[in-house]
This record gives sequence, C-alpha cells and structure tokens, in this order.
Amino acid sequence: MTDCKTGCSDPLLADRRLNMDVSNRDWMSALPEELWDIPLTELAIPGSHDAMSYCLDINSPLLGSESDVFRLLDKLFYCFTRPIIFKWATTQDKSIEEQLSKGIRFFDLRVAHKPNDLSDDLYFTHIVYTHLTVLKTLECVAYWLNSHPKEVVILACSHFEGMDDERHELFISCLKKLFGSKLCPRKESVLSLRSLWASGYQVILSYDSQLVARHPQLWPAIPYWWANKKTAQEVINYLDWNKDLGRPEGFFVSGLNLTAPRAYIAKNPKESLRTLTFSNWECLRKWVEEQKPGSDPNSLNIIAGDFVGPLPLCSLVIALNHKLRPKSSTQMRKQY
Repeated sequence: MTDCKTGCSDPLLADRRLNMDVSNRDWMSALPEELWDIPLTELAIPGSHDAMSYCLDINSPLLGSESDVFRLLDKLFYCFTRPIIFKWATTQDKSIEEQLSKGIRFFDLRVAHKPNDLSDDLYFTHIVYTHLTVLKTLECVAYWLNSHPKEVVILACSHFEGMDDERHELFISCLKKLFGSKLCPRKESVLSLRSLWASGYQVILSYDSQLVARHPQLWPAIPYWWANKKTAQEVINYLDWNKDLGRPEGFFVSGLNLTAPRAYIAKNPKESLRTLTFSNWECLRKWVEEQKPGSDPNSLNIIAGDFVGPLPLCSLVIALNHKLRPKSSTQMRKQY
C-alpha cells in the first residue's frame, strides 16, 4: 500500500500509519447537533496558508512572477539564495493528509505550470515549485474524504501561473472527474452541515479565475485578509481594522501568517519563517481565543495560519464554535 507521496490506495491504512493526535479528525461530525444547521460561512473553520509548501523543490526554477533582480541574484548566488528561500518559503511541515487529520478544512492552494514543461502536470508554488503534482495530491484528499464522509473541505485554487485557458479547462475537467458528486455547486442555497451531509457534498472548490462563470461546480475566489506584516501585533491590528469594517458576505479568511520583508531576512540570517511564527505564537493564540464565529458584523469565519501541524491552531479555532451554542446548552453542560 502507498501513501500520499506516490498515490493513496488505502486511506484507512494510511490513517493508522500516521502517528498524530486524532481528536480533530472528524470534528465536523462531532459538533453538537444544535450547530448542524448553521451555515459553514458562520462557523469557525481552521485553514492552512500555502498548504503545500512542505514539499518545495529547492532545485526547481523561480516563478516567473519573481522580480528580475531577485532572479539575477538567484542565478549568481544560487548556493546562498536557495537555503534562504527554503527557510522563508516553507510555511507548513505536515503533509496534506496529516493536515486534514489535524482538523484543517480550508486549503490555500497555489497552482502553476512549469515553464518549458511539455507535460500537462501542474505543481503547487511558493516562490519555487513543489515536488508533488497537483492531481496526485488532490487524489489523496479525495481518498481521505471517502473514509471521513461527514467532513467538508474548502479548496481554494489560485495564482495559476503559466496556465492558459486550455490548461485551465483541462484542469477543471480533471477536478470534476476526481471529486464527482462530492462537489458542492455554488447555487446551493443551504450550506449547513446537515444539508451538505444529506446531499453528499464534501468539497467546496474555490477557483480564482473568470472561468468560474462557465462551471457551476466552481466557487469564486474567497477573500483573504493578509496583513503582510512581520509581528503578531501588526497582524492583529490589521485583522481588527478589517473586522471594524464588517465581515464580507459568504466565506472569508483571516490570515494569521507573518511576512518578513527581504531587508529583515538579510539582516537576520539565523532566523526562518518557522522561528518567527513560533516566537509570535503566544500573542496570536490569545487573539484567536477572544474571537467568535457567527453572523455578527465583527465575527470571523476561516482562520488560517502557518505550521498548523505543530501549533494548536486547529483545536483553538474549532473550540470557538461552542460560542454559538445556546446559553441553556452550555449552562447544562457545566452542571454535569
């Protein structure tokens, strides 16, 4: 039997192999019944920023969208730039199947076609390309969902560097074939867990392209609040500012991910995105615990972050949903 790196043929066996905390593996089906009729857009959902950066190919070319200056530096000082790129472009250290089992239900997936590649293979990206191809990875997601029939995932595909309309249509056709009846159409008026379970829908596929209009199985791009700041307090200030403006309609993401400018990276050669994230975690954790989901203008929906495996983001975000329970239910639970 094989795992996700080569294709999943037995998801149950793969699940047993993983040495991890399984408490959030089926958290949606474990929610109290009084939350089953709340729309997913009003639940608190844990998300993974740049979900596939755990398998970056350090020897792959830079994305064409990187600046000419950066590309020149990388060409001249390859042995120096590549370790730095790897340290700061890696935002996750767990496989997508492990992230699913940890409780992640929103995946930020940046898709691209490599330049001068004659094949139809697509890869994920973050400054460079990944080892794993897109379809092989998403096959693992489909297998995992087969063994967790009441879990619903939101796959947000974006960027699409190097893809023309023909490649888009081929990719979309493959996605439809792969997920089939699991795909929730965007016209679905009731997005509660109870309704989705009844229809067998498990995948909400967001596709950041105008081609969405041609395909009823695709959802438009989901707004992502990205602070582009390097400290927790700056990120929190940005998120609070957006909250004061009122939540968007539908799904939206509050990004906890930190971003270090290149000047900071150059001055701090011993640091990495991992060390920066961990050193700021306590402040971010306290902020997350104070948040609430729901329909109020200042409520949150998807909360995404980096290193969702070692950091307890999933449990923190999932726990926020209990704030939606009627007070009578929570008081009764405390009594017992």
